[in-house]
Amino acid sequence: MSVNIPQLRAFLAVVDTGGFSAAAAELGISQSAVSHAVASLERELAAPLLVRATPARTTALGERILPHARVALSAARSVERIAAEATDTLKGTVRLAATPTVCQGLVPGLLRHWRADQPRITVRVFEGDSAEVAGWLEDGTTDAAVLIDPPPATAGRCPDPGPGPGIQLAVDGYRALLPRDHPLADEPLVHLRDLEDDPFLISPNSCEARIRTIHDLAGLRFSPTHRVRDLATLISMVQAGIGVTVLSEVSRSLIPPDLVLLPLEPRTSRRLVLTGPHARPWHPAIRGLAESAVGHLARDRLKEGRARGV
Repeated sequence: MSVNIPQLRAFLAVVDTGGFSAAAAELGISQSAVSHAVASLERELAAPLLVRATPARTTALGERILPHARVALSAARSVERIAAEATDTLKGTVRLAATPTVCQGLVPGLLRHWRADQPRITVRVFEGDSAEVAGWLEDGTTDAAVLIDPPPATAGRCPDPGPGPGIQLAVDGYRALLPRDHPLADEPLVHLRDLEDDPFLISPNSCEARIRTIHDLAGLRFSPTHRVRDLATLISMVQAGIGVTVLSEVSRSLIPPDLVLLPLEPRTSRRLVLTGPHARPWHPAIRGLAESAVGHLARDRLKEGRARGV
């Protein structure tokens, strides 16, 4: 039996993209080359790994092989990247996972910065909820993730070159989101108690557990009037005067001019940490991306402070 890396790479690409055509585009090869690689892998293993459907899905054997294929491909990438770093020719793709609020509020600016600062590194973004992000990082689907409030063991300094703590990008405070014509819109600070009579809106993707905690700290019952999945829908509903909500500071760039994002009591925040997998060597580029991001975000905060006269 002779299983090779191109076969595993093609198999994983079909699984992750849902089809042979999309996998071919992802890998930059022809669809027939993807089909040939997967078919040759199935011949080596003497059993089908994929159900040819739309989307393609794994057979029972394919599902069992999947995590091992990810580990094998991750190890091969690590060997290539460590060699590239040693010869100062580091380039390639880093797959980054993050939650919707981080993807929408923080990541676009970082991607622009990285494109200019690290032109030989391509960053691909995977958006998911907190559990998905953590799972993708550990099973090898992604190389890095922006985690929210990870345990202390994964926060601090970035390792060189293997598993360990990550780099804290930001301390992200929570704010009240109100229409600009709301009676409290001109206040320097809003207490959650003062919003008790307003319909409260919530999205499961906007840190519902932490917002529940803020209500507990304020001695208030958490009873949202509406639940919506998408952050853009949540913001549109506040625009329409349907209610108010609580968002993190990282969402500020998404807020239209007819809404205000105000400091909130009780005060609470979350830590955003860029990190690699806990149990495997890190992609060598993660350290550079993280340190570059910290410098970029610090400069942005300084500019914003000057603009506000702080």
